[in-house]
Amino acid sequence: MIHSISVRSLILGACFLLLASPALAERDPDPWEGWNQRVFTFNQYFDDYLARPVAETYVDVVPRPAQRGVRNFFSNLNDVTVLVNNLLQAKFRDAASDTGRILVNTTIGLGGLLDVASDAGFERNHEDFGQTLGRWGVGPGPYLVLPFMGPSTVRDAFGFATDIYTGPVSSPDQVRLRNSLYGMYMLNTRVQALQLDSMMYGDQYIFMRDAYLQQRAYDVSDGAVDEDFDDDWSWDD
Repeated sequence: MIHSISVRSLILGACFLLLASPALAERDPDPWEGWNQRVFTFNQYFDDYLARPVAETYVDVVPRPAQRGVRNFFSNLNDVTVLVNNLLQAKFRDAASDTGRILVNTTIGLGGLLDVASDAGFERNHEDFGQTLGRWGVGPGPYLVLPFMGPSTVRDAFGFATDIYTGPVSSPDQVRLRNSLYGMYMLNTRVQALQLDSMMYGDQYIFMRDAYLQQRAYDVSDGAVDEDFDDDWSWDD
């Protein structure tokens, strides 16, 4: 686990950035483009030579039922994070659905390996602490590309760190088990993103930045995006 002083430093630093970043973002949503471009290039190199080949090998070698089981297992763990954030956003109906999903999939679904809850009518929701901060009125702040993780914003980076630190994957006391879960989680995430590779076109940095910012605005507002948003974020830039 991360040392408590490191966590406090992270929280204090993030709070400073969250307070300072709205003014930056109003002038320019990507004021750190130079840094972001360098990290993006590093991430692309890492993905080309390691992450994507491993994910493609996994898809080719591991039987589909096993892949589905891994995907369902991590989805069930993520439902705990979704539940917490729905409660923080006072979305109690969605939180009730999350609770039903967790109970059904953890028991009847053999620890989450089977997604019985979806067939039973418990809808899967998608919430995280970045969205929760957005619902609380915290602006996204400048666009930020994270090493290994990819597109983000200052707000979402802090939200992601919070979700990871407080999530079920970080709970096991055994370091080897925790690291194995993290590794499988990252592999499963990359496998799910394989189908998106063919959708990118033009300048990949701009495509990913604009797509991410539009999607997150949509997520935070639950689909109620400002009509002028598309004019501000043209994919043809």
